[in-house]
Amino acid sequence: MEQDLLRLDGRIVVVSGAGGGGLGTTVTRMAARTGATVIGVSRNQANLDQHLGPLVAQGLAVIPVAADVETAAGVATVMDRVRNTPGDLHGLVSVVGGGTPPTWGPATDVSRENWHALFARNLDSMFFISQAVAARLREQGRAGSLVAISSITGLGAQPYNVAYGAAKAAVLSVVRTMALELAASGIRVNAVAPGAMASPASLLPPDPVLERRAIPMGRKGSVGEIAATVLFLLSDMATYMTGQCLTVDGGISLKWSHLAEDNTPVLVTNQAFLDAMKGG
Repeated sequence: MEQDLLRLDGRIVVVSGAGGGGLGTTVTRMAARTGATVIGVSRNQANLDQHLGPLVAQGLAVIPVAADVETAAGVATVMDRVRNTPGDLHGLVSVVGGGTPPTWGPATDVSRENWHALFARNLDSMFFISQAVAARLREQGRAGSLVAISSITGLGAQPYNVAYGAAKAAVLSVVRTMALELAASGIRVNAVAPGAMASPASLLPPDPVLERRAIPMGRKGSVGEIAATVLFLLSDMATYMTGQCLTVDGGISLKWSHLAEDNTPVLVTNQAFLDAMKGG
């Protein structure tokens, strides 16, 4: 019988940012259901209790750890737990990130405080835990898979949110560089760049009209769709992939700003030409 390449039995996977109830929690649940022992990390113990506690109660191999991966002490706490967990260290998913609306605004108004805070939250939190997990894998002579969550904002311009976009672009640079440095050790490093997400809806509330206008697939993505892509990159289905960024955005990053809702160029006004383009 052919091996199930999605299974992660006997392997330890660290998920930083596991306690928010969104993508990190979903990745934790899905990885555990494929047989992994998941060390779910959040700096907030109450979030761990609320969102990972039920997974533990279901009998899934989930180990909640309260630690702030933006700090050296927090990274050390996570790695101590890794060393004391039965199984083979295999993977890391870095989910920690984000930027609150008060940090948005024109590039000319960004404060040093907000710039450094957004880089710490989105880049430092990913790099130093990735560094630690990769070093541990090398010590043990094991192959592995590191997956970082970037964003489509890191693939192009991000007006009025320059620090967040720059930090997510820097995540992709780290992914590519670490992928080259670690390839000979069998350690793969990849990223996922989500587009507009349906959850949490506080920032982008549901609006079917706007979604059809902005997103070729006509809707926002679910955390499960992003988590499934992460699971693929963690698994042995992706053993020949490294240094890549999988964009999961319903096609939004493909759509030029000059395209209308039906994806025809707004600058083309000749109706016969438009009809011919659409096969009319």
